[in-house]
Amino acid sequence: MTSTIRHVTIDSSDAHALAGFWSRVLDRPLHTDGEPGDEWALIEGAGLLFVTVPEGKKAKNRIHFDLEPQDRTRDAEVERLIALGATLADDRRNPDGTGWAVLTDPEGNEFCVERSAGERGED
Repeated sequence: MTSTIRHVTIDSSDAHALAGFWSRVLDRPLHTDGEPGDEWALIEGAGLLFVTVPEGKKAKNRIHFDLEPQDRTRDAEVERLIALGATLADDRRNPDGTGWAVLTDPEGNEFCVERSAGERGED
């Protein structure tokens, strides 16, 4: 018998607030048992569990998400995420359309936005 990953757990200073950001990014609801001020928040159907911890982020993430837009271009998705509260940390987009954008969530966790399948010619 093997194991399976049930959740990816992400430490945060405010579990509900950070989960709310990622809930909007992924367009998935928060689990109904969680409320603001709780020490945990779960995004339904995404397997992401956010927990409140006392220490803050001190270094670069050891693991991060690479997002692929499903119904818009990479650049449109970057703009949408910035409007939700992300920050552009490193722009690695190239003039020929290749590359990616490195953003941070409201607590400074890095993640990347790659080109959509259509932009890569994989439709």
